[in-house]
Amino acid sequence: MKLSRRLPALLLAGLVVTACAPQTSDNSSSDKDEKTGTLRVWLFQEVGNQPKEKVVDSVVTAFEKDHEGTKVEVEYIPIETRAQRVKAAFNDPKSAPDVMEYGNTDTAGYVKDGGLLDVTKEFGDWNEAKDTDPTAKQSVTVDGKVYGAPFYVGVRALYYRTDVFDELGLEVPKTMAELASTAREIRAAKPDLYGLVVGGAYTYGAMPFIWANGGELATGKGGSYVSAIDSAAAQKGIKAYTSLFGDDNCPAAKCAGMGGNDTITAFAAGKAGMAIGGDFSHTAVEAGKVKGKYAVVPLPGVKAGSIAPAFAGGNNIGVLKSTSHRTLAVGLMEQLASKQTQASMFDAMGFLPTFADVRKQVSAKEPYVKPFAQTLAAGTKFVPASPAWAEIDSGLVLPTMFQEVVSGKKGVAAAAEGAAAKMDDAFGSAG
Repeated sequence: MKLSRRLPALLLAGLVVTACAPQTSDNSSSDKDEKTGTLRVWLFQEVGNQPKEKVVDSVVTAFEKDHEGTKVEVEYIPIETRAQRVKAAFNDPKSAPDVMEYGNTDTAGYVKDGGLLDVTKEFGDWNEAKDTDPTAKQSVTVDGKVYGAPFYVGVRALYYRTDVFDELGLEVPKTMAELASTAREIRAAKPDLYGLVVGGAYTYGAMPFIWANGGELATGKGGSYVSAIDSAAAQKGIKAYTSLFGDDNCPAAKCAGMGGNDTITAFAAGKAGMAIGGDFSHTAVEAGKVKGKYAVVPLPGVKAGSIAPAFAGGNNIGVLKSTSHRTLAVGLMEQLASKQTQASMFDAMGFLPTFADVRKQVSAKEPYVKPFAQTLAAGTKFVPASPAWAEIDSGLVLPTMFQEVVSGKKGVAAAAEGAAAKMDDAFGSAG
C-alpha cells in the first residue's frame, strides 16, 4: 500500500498494513534456561578489529572460567550485511546467536520483529546499570522496557592531515563552505589525495550536512512519522554533501560506493587530506600511515563557530529471545557491557563508554576525546524512533538517493522525492 507523504502523522498511526520487516511470529521465547553448553555471540567487525578481539577474548576467558561447562563462540560479522544476517536469525532461531551486538538505530525494529529478549528486570538488578548515561539507556528502551545493555556511544568529527595543512598553508575550516573549498585546494595541489574523502553509502557522515542546513529526516513522534528528506532545507544539505563528489575532490567513480569504514581506511592509509570519522575510528587511524600527522576538530556548521549536529551513534549488546541459555546469556551481556570492559574497549578501540563516570575518567586522560565531547555538548541528532528505520536503513534508501545524485541519474529534488516516498512507505507499514 502506497502512502502519500501529505497524510497527517495521526492518520499514518492509525493505518494497519503488512510490514516488510521479517516475520517472526514463531520466534517465541525459549522455555529452556540451560546452565551449561555453548553460547554463540555475534559482534561487529571493525576497521582494525584485533584490539577489540583481544578485549573480548579476555572477557570470554574469564566468563568460561566462572561458568564451568560453558563455552563461548564469538563470530565477527560485517556491519554492512548485518540486516540480512539478523533477519535470517530471527526467522530461524536455531541458527541464531544467544547474544549479539547491534546498532542503537536497530532497537525499535528488532523489538517489533520479536527478536530481542526483554531484560528489564535483569537490567534493573544490575548494580552498574545505575550509572548508565540516560541517553544511552534510552537507546535500549522501547515502550518502557529494556532490551539490552548500552555498549558504547559514538559521534563523528573532522579528521585532518596536519602535515598537508602545514605544507599548503591551509587553515582549519570554520564553516561547511570553507570545508568544501579547502578540500578542493588539497585535491588541486595534491591530485593523488582526496581532499575530503566522502562516501555515497556513508549515511551517518552525510546526515550532519542535512541537519546543519536546517533539514530533518522526518517529522513526527511516538512511532508516527512523515519523511522530511525532500524539504527545501534538507535538499540544500543533500546538495552540499553530493557536491563533494567529483574529480575536484572525491571522484564519483571511486567514492560513490564507499561506506564509512572505506573513508576511514582511505584516510588512515594516507590517501586523503580530511575525513569524517568517529571517536571509534581513532585506533584505526593511529595504526595507519598518518599516525602523528593528523588532528581532529568538530565538524563545522554553516555559520562560523558553529558545530554541525552529529548523529548520536553507538552500539548495544542484547540477548535474543530465542536463547535456551537465558541466565548465562544475560550474564555474558552484562560482562561484555560492564564498566571494566568498556574502559578496556576505550583503550583498545577508542569507543566512548556509556557509563558517565567511566567516560569522565577516560576523557581526563586522553586529549583526543575533546572534539568528540565538544560535539556531544553542542547537540546531537538521532534517526526517527520507529521500527521503520531498520527497513529504511537496510533498504539503502538514503545511500541510493545520494548515489542517484552523484551519478547524474537524478537531480537533488527528484532523488529526494523518491527517497521520501520510500521512507513514507516504510513508516506507513510500521503502523
